Amino acid sequence: MQITDVKVRKIFEDEGPMKAIVSVTFDHQLALHDIKVIYARERLFVVMPSRKNPDNTYRDIAHPINTEFRTSLERIILDAYEDALATAEAVASAETAMID
Repeated sequence: MQITDVKVRKIFEDEGPMKAIVSVTFDHQLALHDIKVIYARERLFVVMPSRKNPDNTYRDIAHPINTEFRTSLERIILDAYEDALATAEAVASAETAMID
């Protein structure tokens, strides 16, 4: 299975722990939405889409089965997030320069 697309749907610029919402496409055939990029405990990590249970706990809707795939998926998502963040910062700087 290959990851054929990663889209950073939204970047959160506030000071909260959630930094982005991401969608990943596998083999141009299956899309997984609402993957969250979170900053906590001094690092970025990925949280898979989940559903709230009646007892107020959360359960993943979809998730990697093994550590190797989880690590690979997380690295690809975090790289896409860092690229999107850099692009957003460059656009903001260019817009500021145009105003000045």
